[in-house]
Parts: sequence; C-alpha cells; structure tokens
Amino acid sequence: MFTIDQIRNAHSKVKSGADFPGYIQKIKALGVSSYETYVEDGDTDYHGVDGFTISAGSKYAKLNIADKSNAEQFKLDLKAHQQGKTDYPTFCSDCAKSGVEKWVVEMEKMTCAYYDKEGKELLVENIPQLFAF
Repeated sequence: MFTIDQIRNAHSKVKSGADFPGYIQKIKALGVSSYETYVEDGDTDYHGVDGFTISAGSKYAKLNIADKSNAEQFKLDLKAHQQGKTDYPTFCSDCAKSGVEKWVVEMEKMTCAYYDKEGKELLVENIPQLFAF
C-alpha cells in the first residue's frame, strides 16, 4: 500500500494546476484509486484497493467556505490555476470564496469533480492523460 510520505513527495513537485496531470499519474501508480480533498483545511482522504484509506490531515488554517456557491467565478479561478497563474494556497482560498467544499478525484474515470456544501456538483473535469514516448 501507499503511504502519506509517498503522496507528499509526489505533491511536492506540484507548483500549479499545470502540474496536476503528472501528479495524478504518479499517485495512481502508487495504488491510489480515488481521493477527496476538503477545502476547509486541506485534509485529504486517499483510497486504495480493498477499502484501504489513509488521511493526510489538515494542511493549513481553516478557511471559511462560502454558503452560496459561485460556479462561474470558480471556473475562472480554476482556469487561472490550471494555466499556472496561481499557487495551491491561492487556489484553495479561491475555492472557499466560490463555495467549493471539496473535490473528488476518480482514477479509473480520470475525473475531478467539485462540490459545494449542499453536495451539488459544480463541475466535473476530465484529467488529461500523460503519455510517455
């Protein structure tokens, strides 16, 4: 099974959303099948085979998640992050302001879905696959 240290090592190479696909490939290779990241404090639950789950714990001081979601603003902030214009802490702060409570990554589907406090799906994106030549 994978460890939090292995995941942290892979995550340490992520500087912006532009690095996200490579990160996903690395943790998928470790055996991560899905994970949920909670914007409030950055805690992430990683899931593997046979019900294996490990939690990373809080990563930063608690953020206040807006009660009302703003999907359009979130999409703009996400695009900026994916283009490398913001770092991870800024992205998390932007998510909180737009009412994003968590995101869920599914390795089998290669998707990342974003949810508000009511559990409403705000956006589902396909994660680009990286190919080695």
